[in-house]
Amino acid sequence: MKSYLKIALFFFILYFPISSQAQKINQEQLISDIKYLSSDELEGRKPMSEGHLKAQAFIKERFEKLGLSSQYDDFTQNFSFTNRREGKTYERAANIVGFIPGSESDKIIVVMGHYDHIGRNGDDIFNGADDNASGTVAMMALAEYFSKNRPKHSMMFVALDAEEMGMQGARALVADFPFPIDQVKLNINMDMVSRNDQNELYAVGTHHYPFLKPSLERASVGSSPKLMFGHDVPGSGRDDWTNASDHAQFHQKKVPFIYFGVEDHDDYHTPRDTFDNIQPEFFKGAVELILDCLITLDTDLLN
Repeated sequence: MKSYLKIALFFFILYFPISSQAQKINQEQLISDIKYLSSDELEGRKPMSEGHLKAQAFIKERFEKLGLSSQYDDFTQNFSFTNRREGKTYERAANIVGFIPGSESDKIIVVMGHYDHIGRNGDDIFNGADDNASGTVAMMALAEYFSKNRPKHSMMFVALDAEEMGMQGARALVADFPFPIDQVKLNINMDMVSRNDQNELYAVGTHHYPFLKPSLERASVGSSPKLMFGHDVPGSGRDDWTNASDHAQFHQKKVPFIYFGVEDHDDYHTPRDTFDNIQPEFFKGAVELILDCLITLDTDLLN
């Protein structure tokens, strides 16, 4: 009997640390956060709108509560840009940046999602629940986990501004990065991770950086949603997401990236992209899967 118990204990210790990560995401907080960030109160989070400023304050308050540090005063990297389509200059756009120093490496994993959306059109509010309150909330959930479980690499957590106006926040972050850019070991971008009828989440980027794929495959065994690869083959037109979101700015600097996201749905960039249309179980599973991938990559990239 004792030998059977020892064997059972061995396999419990071997497999429990990975499988238990799902329990370390605060699922109630996850749903509460996306409900707030995609509420009518935030008016679609168009840069410099009242709702957009409320989103900034919400994210900064969370970073402060988690005890994150930052290379920027009040967690805020301000920048300006001109939106040629509107003929308007945005003087105080803002990336919200938190930081956790690594326990074994000063190389950095940048974890990010954009928090802006496209605002409103008359009486219609474009709430942007999936695009991209979901990625912002996922980023905050990962920051919470690593604030309690110190990562091996240093990790920078960023809520990026003005992605919908040409990835302006990512451009500003890369252009004025507070460390040498070659200190960044990996970029993780999350953009639209809260719904998919096929129960599939894509990890884009392994065509360009194939050394990342074995870690992702190992971390995602038996996952729900299922982790898919692709959407990153040059020459495949709109099916190639290499330059589809903020990770493109890091890729252009030869920083390896993984972009987690879903394929477009009918509510994309419409007033129907609301909290009521996310899939809570998919969203929770997606964030748990991304966490497992990030934990695995954090260890594997030390070697």
